[in-house]
Amino acid sequence: MKSIAELEKIRQATLSKVNLRREHEGTRIVVGMATCGIAAGARPVMNAFLNEVGKRNLMDVVVAQTGCIGMCRFEPIVEITTPGHDKVTYVNVKPEMVPKIVADHVVNGQPVVEYTIGQVE
Repeated sequence: MKSIAELEKIRQATLSKVNLRREHEGTRIVVGMATCGIAAGARPVMNAFLNEVGKRNLMDVVVAQTGCIGMCRFEPIVEITTPGHDKVTYVNVKPEMVPKIVADHVVNGQPVVEYTIGQVE
């Protein structure tokens, strides 16, 4: 960076990306990354989602993180929101579950029921 103009260009590019995230209307994958989630293995789960979405080049999908979702005993927790559909909460998620969740739910619109909150005791 050699000038204020270059800095302003970087600032504008960053702001446009932030605005895109706020106005995103596609599928949103949110991984709980509070202390309890991280301790339970949320970081590898988050990385698996980022890799799978990137590998499939899914442009209408955003992978984000959040703090505590409030159900620590079910961590790692992943919530998927798709416009026009109810939010689906996946629990006890492991990285090896991610390809199936992305293929079945994100790509084909069929939640993987056996991985959801309604299926655990």
